[in-house]
Amino acid sequence: MKELWVPLSGALAQQRKVETIANNVANANTTGFKKDRAVFKEHLTAFEKGHDLDLPSKEFAPEDFYRTYGSENAFVKVDGTYTNFTQGQVRPTNNPFDIALEGRGFIEVLGPNGVRYTRKGNLYLNQQKELVTDLGMKVLQRVDLPEVGNGKEVIDVIKQIPQPAERALKLGNSKVTINNQGQVFQKGALVGQINIVEFKNGSELKKEGSSLYINNDSRNILKTQRKTIVRQGSLEGSNVNPVEEMSNLIKAHRQLESIQRAIKTYDTMAGKAYSEIAKF
Repeated sequence: MKELWVPLSGALAQQRKVETIANNVANANTTGFKKDRAVFKEHLTAFEKGHDLDLPSKEFAPEDFYRTYGSENAFVKVDGTYTNFTQGQVRPTNNPFDIALEGRGFIEVLGPNGVRYTRKGNLYLNQQKELVTDLGMKVLQRVDLPEVGNGKEVIDVIKQIPQPAERALKLGNSKVTINNQGQVFQKGALVGQINIVEFKNGSELKKEGSSLYINNDSRNILKTQRKTIVRQGSLEGSNVNPVEEMSNLIKAHRQLESIQRAIKTYDTMAGKAYSEIAKF
């Protein structure tokens, strides 16, 4: 029974949706977490073959109502997931190393696998007095490069760009003050600036874990008109609404159960068909 693959594809896609929503619920209290949504795509055999609707130019007969045009082979698959980057609620913590971002920006950090971006602003000082995230990733300083032309001038500027490992933000033991632009002061002196990066298209970011993002295209980085505000002594909460997500999770579970019942019905019909054939 090849028709069994249609509800089976729906069950697999619905299971992915359940897992996505469940992950949102699990991270409802994760600092800076952004919820995900699963996107489905339907594959219609009739559309792939380019069939036109063949409506009879006569009075409809009963058999005319049973033309499926390949809809019995309409498979469902997960086309991917997208991240909702809406702002989470900002709550005060009074910890000078906590920062919350208001706007589209991300904190640029350096981890074992390279440069990453995060909205999770609960920061610390490691043993080397470097500002790091709760995962131990180094917070990187901002580097402003001059406008250049072409040729040798570009090559000279590229040579001057420090490597990410050289841009770690190191602090002393005195009180830390961070202004709205991410500039860090100690004893009234500027010691560095946290690099807050904005992107032209957030959908091009690849999520890694619950709080990290990868940008594979440098052209996606917004060079000017950055408007993100840094709030010291605060943290941004998750943008997950637990009540809404639990409601979506219940709906998804019910839909999955309905599909599973359809699969079970197909299986029962197949079993009866085989038993009847065996009698001959």
